Amino acid sequence: MPTTSAGSAARLQIARSLISLRERAGLSQGNVAAKAGCSRQSVSRYETWQERNRLTVPMIRALAAACEATEQERETLAELVRAQDEGWWVDDPAIPEWMDPLVSFEDAAEYYHTYANALIPGILQTPAYALATHEASHVRVEQGEIERKVAIRMRRQSILGRDDLHLWAVLTESVLRCTVGSAAVMAEQIAHLEEMSARRNIDIQVLPHSFGASAAGSGGHFSVMGRDDERDSLNSMAVVYLEMHTRGLYLDDPSDLHAYKLTHSYLRSQAHNTAASLLMLAAARQEYSR
Repeated sequence: MPTTSAGSAARLQIARSLISLRERAGLSQGNVAAKAGCSRQSVSRYETWQERNRLTVPMIRALAAACEATEQERETLAELVRAQDEGWWVDDPAIPEWMDPLVSFEDAAEYYHTYANALIPGILQTPAYALATHEASHVRVEQGEIERKVAIRMRRQSILGRDDLHLWAVLTESVLRCTVGSAAVMAEQIAHLEEMSARRNIDIQVLPHSFGASAAGSGGHFSVMGRDDERDSLNSMAVVYLEMHTRGLYLDDPSDLHAYKLTHSYLRSQAHNTAASLLMLAAARQEYSR
């Protein structure tokens, strides 16, 4: 039985699985709608994971049957529908709607490949660093709300304790040189990166200034999160998350996934290896500690 996902991760698995089943059967959305006794718009809605309307078990079973899915495939999809409203972040008022998918994908992922060229990724931030970033970017927000945002960010980091998750972060040297909060905050933050690097499921590499232009080009922070299951394609999912100032952009098209996975692979080859990166982290921490 596959591992189910809650929230948007479940919806993405449903969408990609329905598309795969429909294409396997050689059917159009109109064909599926006719066989399932629903509108083509309903089929499209189930194949578009960012659609917010509620999904139901009877409809998913009807669509899967129309796509000639096996009984096991139908039950897998039904489980995902049942899981769509699970997860501590679902309907949490402290989490904006655009961030709900991010937390859901983080929770479901088995690999988490991220790149940052301005700030430490939220998944690796200390409370003090996170507080400083929120205070800088939310200048008109009440302190209580900022503190709730920091608490949510810290709670998201609980996934790093999972043995089945591998986090691979590539940070430019600029991230280490940008003083967020104060020198003391930075020293603590970089020490935290060193501690995280010691974990078996976390790799952190630094891309030095001396390298020059990199595979990321002029692009900014991005993350590729997913789970691959060769035995059961319905249990696989992947998404690219692009961080923006007031919202996040999510890409799940196979061509986008391939492009960003390839970019991260090149960035890893261009950055210092983990041992040399640890030396850079230690040197930066010592500079802030003076």
